[in-house]
Formats: sequence, structure tokens, C-alpha cells
Amino acid sequence: MVIFLQLCNPNLYYLNMNYSETLSYLYAQSPDFQNVGKKAYKPGLENTLRLDEYFGHLHRKFKSIHVAGTNGKGSTSHMLAAVLQTAGYRVGLYTSPHLVDFRERIKVNGEEISEQAVIDFTEKNRAVVERIRPSFFELTMMMAFDFFVQKNVDVAVVEVGLGGRLDSTNVITPVLSIITNIGLEHTDLLGDTLEKIATEKAGIIKPNVPVVVGEYQVEVAQVFERKAAECKAPITFANSIHCHCGLDPQSQNRGIAGQARNDNRKIYALDLHGDYQQKNLCTVLAALSVLREQNELSFSEKNIEDGLLHAAVLTGLRGRWQVVESNPTAVFDTGHNAHGLAQTMAQLRQILCRQLHIIFGMVADKDIDSAIALLPKNAVYYFTQAAIPRAMPADVLAEKCRAIGLQGEAFSSVALALAAAKKNAADNDFIYVGGSTFIVADALKVVESGE
Repeated sequence: MVIFLQLCNPNLYYLNMNYSETLSYLYAQSPDFQNVGKKAYKPGLENTLRLDEYFGHLHRKFKSIHVAGTNGKGSTSHMLAAVLQTAGYRVGLYTSPHLVDFRERIKVNGEEISEQAVIDFTEKNRAVVERIRPSFFELTMMMAFDFFVQKNVDVAVVEVGLGGRLDSTNVITPVLSIITNIGLEHTDLLGDTLEKIATEKAGIIKPNVPVVVGEYQVEVAQVFERKAAECKAPITFANSIHCHCGLDPQSQNRGIAGQARNDNRKIYALDLHGDYQQKNLCTVLAALSVLREQNELSFSEKNIEDGLLHAAVLTGLRGRWQVVESNPTAVFDTGHNAHGLAQTMAQLRQILCRQLHIIFGMVADKDIDSAIALLPKNAVYYFTQAAIPRAMPADVLAEKCRAIGLQGEAFSSVALALAAAKKNAADNDFIYVGGSTFIVADALKVVESGE
């Protein structure tokens, strides 16, 4: 039972909370960007620095790798964590957002933080939460760092939440900074051009800390080169490691070839199946090459092979071209902006099936028009909305899509849309679920509940 004490100030104190009540308390104290969007965003590091001092600079007690970028941050972070874990390191992993359970954000060697650890951290630090009033992301980052110290991690892979320069994760000084790529997203917060967005993300580049940029993009390369020069930070563009992707037409398995600087071609098998993973693999290989040159972390070629082959299994990564069911094949993918959807739609167009069914929804603060322009016309659509306040209403999305020639019905929930698609699909059809991380999250909840 929760006991409420109303003291002389308006803050409401919770005692003896269970896990569900703890999460409710955290959301009530600090709104989450995942749910409410821009209203939860607190630019600047003032709160983070206050929390950092209060907690005794936890991030200084372990090595870290910092990962920013528009798309591919999550996959890159998980692949790196898997390789290092395979090499015998105790590896912390901090990512966002979560799909089904909040605890997915904070892991050590693939194991999520326990419910009790979330409860204990919250109860122990309730006073500072109510004094500083940090954002949800700032607080959960400190929870992660505290957990990493408790678990005595050797290294933590830390994914940027939003942007870079003013993101709360930018309090760390890593052994390596990574910026995957730049696309137009969160333009109301980060800037309305690729160069402005790149400038924000370049803010994670630290003095004398090597940086790997995943993609050489002519529009923004100079932004990173200038910042790296200012910081005397060695910079590597991952296009110095060439990759190509080959698809086995008989399966969902991809064999990806990576070519290092010495031109010795090496084939890596991944358990992450999206064709877009070829770009993320290049970033990961470049990052591992730099780490090896630094002598910061030690790992063998066998560690790299095994880590990449079992990245999803070792880290629990889901929602990246995840094959959830067969007969008909159902794939869930979290691509959620035009930059990312361009790659997933290209792969989707290569699928051989009787009929393509697409369950699709987006959050209202994305560039909807640019995203839906990429969708194939030869599919049956099930327009839907995630169970979060940011979701674009399914009927509004359906109207937009019908105006450009996409045919389908609107469904008020992902569960209803998924049920309709399964009812209509034959065994040799293909069902794609995506458009938003939160659409995939709701779909996974349906699958896991057995409904």
C-alpha cells in the first residue's frame, strides 16, 4: 500500500512504493519526453551538473563510450556492448527510449536493472529529486550511473538522449565519442538544417578524445572536422572501413562484409537483420579499430565475430527489423523518421510476397509528410496510433496518407490494427509494423501478452 504524507509544501511524498508506483512517481515528478515530447525537454546542463555533484561524479568511476546521431545510435551501442561483453568486460549500457519496460534503458551485461533497484534508488534520492526537479531523462541517467558503479562495470556505452551539446549525458568524458549520422529530426529543438543539427551533435566531441563519425556527409563533414580540430580530437570517418551487404534470399539472415584499412576483407554475420545495419556495422568496426589503437580496451577478432553474431541475444535489443512471426512473416521495426524510413522502405520493396500489409503510425511532432512520401503504394495499410499523448490520431494520419494514394483503414489502437492485419493476411503475405518506436512497443506488448 502507498502511504501519502501531505507536508507543508505542495509536494506529495510516497512511501513503501512497489515498482509500478515508483514509475508513476517518477513520471509525476519528471515528465518523460517519450510520452509528452517537447514539454519534457530541459535544455542545458545545470540540473545535470547539480545531480552529478550530489552523486559524487559517478561517471568518473568507469570508462565510457558516448554515442550520438540521428539514426543507428541504439544498434551501434548494442553491438559495441556485445563485443566488449564477449571480450570479458563488465559492460553497462544506457539507452532510450524503452519499448516495453522502463528497465530496458539500464543494463549490465545484457541484464536489466532490477525492479527493486529502481525502487531503492528512487526512495533513497527522493529529497534531491524534489529539490532539483530534474527531467525524467536526467534522473534515469543518474540511476544508470549509480547502478553501473554498484555493479562495478569496466566500461559503459552511453547513448545520447537528444542532440548532444546540451544533452545530460554530455557530462561524461568518454574514451571514445561516436556520431552515427545526421538527418532532419527534432528541428524545433536542434535546428532546421543539417548543419545546425550537426553542430549540436558535435557538442559531444571532447578535448583529445577520439571521435568516430559513421557517415561522411558532404553537408556536415566540415562541422565535425572543425570541432575536432578545435578540441585536438583525432577524427575518423567510418567510410574508411568499407562494407557491403548481401541478402540470402532463402532467409532473413544477412552476411555483411567489412573491409578494414589493410584491405583484408572479413565477413561478419549479424543477428540484427535490417539492411541498414551495414552502415551501423561500419561505424562499429571503425570504433573498435580506434579503441584498439588507443589500447584502452582489449578484444580479439573472435570477440568481434561472436559479439556481432549474438548482439541481440547478449544485449536484449529488439525492434530492429525484428522477425516476430512467420506464416505470415511479421517484422517490427522502429524506424521513425524520413532519414531512417528511407532505408527500411527500400528493403521492404525487395520483399517477395503475395500481399504486403503495413501497420503504420507516427508521433505528431515528426515530419509526417516527408515520412509518408516514402511509403510504398502497393500495400494494404492499417493506420493506427500508439497509446501515448504524442501520437498522431489514426484518423488524421489516414486522411493524410489517403491524400497521396495510400489505401487503408484507421484503427484506434495497435492491438486492433494488428488483429485486422493477421485476419486479412495469407500465409505467404508479409506484415510490417513501424513508423514509430511506440507503435512497435505497443505491438510487442500485444505479442508478449498472447492476445
